[in-house]
Amino acid sequence: MASAVGCFSLKVTHRGGMPKWRSPRAAVIPNFHLPMRSYEVKNRTNVDDIKSLKLITAIKTPYLPDGRFDLEAYDALVNMQIEDGAEGVIVGGTTGEGQLMSWDEHIMLIGHTVNCFGGSIKVIGNTGSNSTREAIHATEQGFAVGMHAALHINPYYGKTSLEGLVSHFGSVLPMGPTIIYNVPSRTGQDIPPRVIHTVAQSSNLAGVKECVGNDRVEEYTSKGVVVWSGNDDQCHDSRWDYGATGVISVTSNLVPRLMRELMFGGKNASLNAKLAPLIEWLFHEPNPIALNTALAQLGVARPVFRLPYVPLPLAKRVEFVKIVKEIGRENFVGKKDVQVLEDDDFVLIGRY
Repeated sequence: MASAVGCFSLKVTHRGGMPKWRSPRAAVIPNFHLPMRSYEVKNRTNVDDIKSLKLITAIKTPYLPDGRFDLEAYDALVNMQIEDGAEGVIVGGTTGEGQLMSWDEHIMLIGHTVNCFGGSIKVIGNTGSNSTREAIHATEQGFAVGMHAALHINPYYGKTSLEGLVSHFGSVLPMGPTIIYNVPSRTGQDIPPRVIHTVAQSSNLAGVKECVGNDRVEEYTSKGVVVWSGNDDQCHDSRWDYGATGVISVTSNLVPRLMRELMFGGKNASLNAKLAPLIEWLFHEPNPIALNTALAQLGVARPVFRLPYVPLPLAKRVEFVKIVKEIGRENFVGKKDVQVLEDDDFVLIGRY
């Protein structure tokens, strides 16, 4: 005879004797803490729909003067992407400053984007983390609010082994279409091909955002793995010479129509060269510092920075105005004249 008390069981060993503790049955059931996963597939995105995307913009997150999201400006930015031909957006990625968001903010922004624009553009939520527990929870929530795919980075700072990488990605891949992001300059650890080829056994792997270079791109594409260039300065050659499907771009925040032409219009060395000074300017300092500065100068986002990001110095702001004039203001997002903002025009926020 057994009786249950609280979360453990007692078993009476003999009449009038002391009960003997017995390990609770739940403790020996694998995966007892089951994910809050849905098997409803009616509105799910097919992984092939993600694999076919050629221009994905790592969208900027604009702020109000008190540091909250400026959803009006954000919606305008996303609309500009849709109008100029972007096929997907990464929400809350490095460019969108997901690293400066609470998870509540992060999931809210993913849900907002799906709710407002999910019928017109693919919404890929950055739900990666260096904590597998957080990555699982955020990805469950992201798919629950309707994102079409997840972006996952390898654990950074607290790096793991190659076997740990496989286990980490294996914990989130079953939930839905997934892009793995390899950017060793930020994580401090390369994701080697043998890890990708191992996790590629999952039908939910859409592909890899690869920042190591075009030799790595070709290594994957020659074996059937979908790749998006993560380097705007290499994306033209990645697409047309090394087999990449397209690009996950920062530059397309500013010139989405030109970046679409670069990805869809065939080899175009002239356009690639035309965009080179802008791309070089954008990555003079760590992203998204220059992008945030540029969007403020174009008048499409308030000049508000969440620290530790600060605007580019005045000389670089003057340089941006010259670049805009050389490429043509009509090719950039927004309709206001580009301006050289003064230092006092910017708001830097540490508490929000």
